[in-house]
Amino acid sequence: MHRSASRLTRVLACAAVPVILTVAGCSSDSGKDSGSGGDKKPGASASSAKPSGKASAALEKPAFATLPDPCKSIQSGTVDTLVPEAKDKNGTATKSNDLTTRASCSWNGLDEDGLKGSQYRWLSISMVRYESHASLGGANKRAEDQYTKQVEAAKASEGAHDVKVEQAGGIGDQATSVVYGVKKDVDFFNTTIVARTQNVVVTLDYNGAAYEGAGAPDQAKLLQDAIAAAKEAVGSVGTANQQQKQPEQQASPSAQ
Repeated sequence: MHRSASRLTRVLACAAVPVILTVAGCSSDSGKDSGSGGDKKPGASASSAKPSGKASAALEKPAFATLPDPCKSIQSGTVDTLVPEAKDKNGTATKSNDLTTRASCSWNGLDEDGLKGSQYRWLSISMVRYESHASLGGANKRAEDQYTKQVEAAKASEGAHDVKVEQAGGIGDQATSVVYGVKKDVDFFNTTIVARTQNVVVTLDYNGAAYEGAGAPDQAKLLQDAIAAAKEAVGSVGTANQQQKQPEQQASPSAQ
């Protein structure tokens, strides 16, 4: 009996050895993995999980969080100058699902001068605002891409001839003017100003035509007036966002 007991003790002792080794082995492997696999320095996996500087910069907070009312983005006196006898001096706004992201307004009018004929004018202002997006890029970069597309679209307008493209200084961060003619029932003279201010793209289209023997519109004057209006429209973007910040600052405890 004593011999059987001793033998059983030795069997159990031998059977327990693999279990202990297995647990120890698991613990050792786990420590090696967490220590970065031998050649890697401790903490390497933690640092590699941090986002790169480029990714952080691409997703910076947009400068502008809203858009102004496009129909009020230029002064009433400017509307009178560009579109004499406008049908609606308040403008006609285009419907949008989100006016803080995309908005536009247009004016048109026919200025009749008896036997001297008539002058037709049409003005449109459109605005698009971009947010930063993880898969699409930073807000400013997205606006830059849209700016380029808008310039190319203006240059490729259907029926356009004698196209002239120039940089328009003093308007936002970058701006381009595209001037061209279009032959319809009469000659239309078109001016497009595309401008970018931070994460917002403003496109102003302005064209004119003469009817019933009136003299053709002065293209240089059309361009001059369009640039002046575009400056106002771009300036209104900053004003609208400043006005939005003021109520927020007044409501915050630190501002009181």
